[in-house]
Amino acid sequence: MTWAISYPHAVRRFRMAGGATALLACAALSGCLGLGGKAPGQLISLAPAATAQVGPTTTGALADAIVVLDPEADRSIDVLRVPVRVNAATIAYLKDVAWVERPARQFRSLLAETLRTRTSRLVVEDGDFDVAGRTLVKGRLLAMGYDAPSQSVVVRIDVQRQEKGGPVTSRRFEAVVPGIKAEAAPVATAIGQASNDVAAQVAAWVAGGA
Repeated sequence: MTWAISYPHAVRRFRMAGGATALLACAALSGCLGLGGKAPGQLISLAPAATAQVGPTTTGALADAIVVLDPEADRSIDVLRVPVRVNAATIAYLKDVAWVERPARQFRSLLAETLRTRTSRLVVEDGDFDVAGRTLVKGRLLAMGYDAPSQSVVVRIDVQRQEKGGPVTSRRFEAVVPGIKAEAAPVATAIGQASNDVAAQVAAWVAGGA
């Protein structure tokens, strides 16, 4: 049996026994993983569960705005493929599906729109405004993909919030959607669900100032 799979970001420093375990796990997923040359069958994006109302405008001084920056992302996530964690040492990518835009940028837009639905303050999304806003929100995306051992989709992010002139506050947020097959359609749906869950958690934290 032949199958295509790629490990461009796999950790290579595991012992032979660990490597054998990884290969067995990959073989079980071989029909779902790969990085072939042809275009993916599906392109996915993040859509907010709730959007700001059409018509009403939000006005305010830029100095009082919430500024949402692109989160940094681990290298395994900062690509257009959907990562699959085979085990602690090995990452592959889901076949036949790709992001329309890098997931960190999409999560920034999702979080900003979620904040607009939960606060009356002006919310902007541009690094050019990071010194002008009153509340700065940034972070690091740690997971946004499929976890093969638990058959779950996981979205995890560390977020830093800083009020102008104040200390930086950091908090980790996570959402897990279990019982998902390693297939493009259910994984894409679950990533959207988990991302909206995490965005809602972060927005409540930022808007509440807790």
